[in-house]
Amino acid sequence: MDWVTSHVDDVWELLVTHAYLAGVPLLVGLLIALPLGWLARRFSWAYPPLIIGTGLLYTLPSLAVFILLPGILGTRILDPTNVLVAMTIYTVALLVRTVADGLGAIPDDVRLAANAMGYRPIRRLLGVELPLAVPVISAGLRVAAVSNVSIVSVAAIIGVAQLGSLFTDGFNRDFFPPIITGIVACGVLSLLFDIVIVVVTRLLTPWTRARAAS
Repeated sequence: MDWVTSHVDDVWELLVTHAYLAGVPLLVGLLIALPLGWLARRFSWAYPPLIIGTGLLYTLPSLAVFILLPGILGTRILDPTNVLVAMTIYTVALLVRTVADGLGAIPDDVRLAANAMGYRPIRRLLGVELPLAVPVISAGLRVAAVSNVSIVSVAAIIGVAQLGSLFTDGFNRDFFPPIITGIVACGVLSLLFDIVIVVVTRLLTPWTRARAAS
């Protein structure tokens, strides 16, 4: 406990950096996954390559990706951009199937009703299908958020400072307080991400609360 109180500022700085490296790719990955998931659901021929292809991205070893990206992007090994790009790739890998499944779960009669009301495909997607798919997409986003918080810590091995740095510091010195602090901080950050996603989901789906109240 003495170690934690004497390093509060350092832990806070690492926590903020970790939140940035895990949170920004979550948003960017979602923006990329939305059109890809829609394409996979809209065109049957696109479903297998998009779902299988993006799913395979998640099997890439994170440490290898962190090491290889500087050569591909032309960045320095310690550039946070490498982590942001890697985490975006992993987020897309998790969310494309979620978006496709969420859109696929919408009843056909809802689409037919929207068509009868004069909705064009894009307007129907934005005004009807996506709002109804929010709960399913939100569930996938919660999984991706926890995954991002976990994977980002691996970047500490190549020297990118974030909460994972507490793990390597504690391991190198055979000193447990930084390790325990890092574990707790990662857990708290994952919980905060989860709460934010749940709150935003509730705000975007007011009809679910009305249905529960009735």
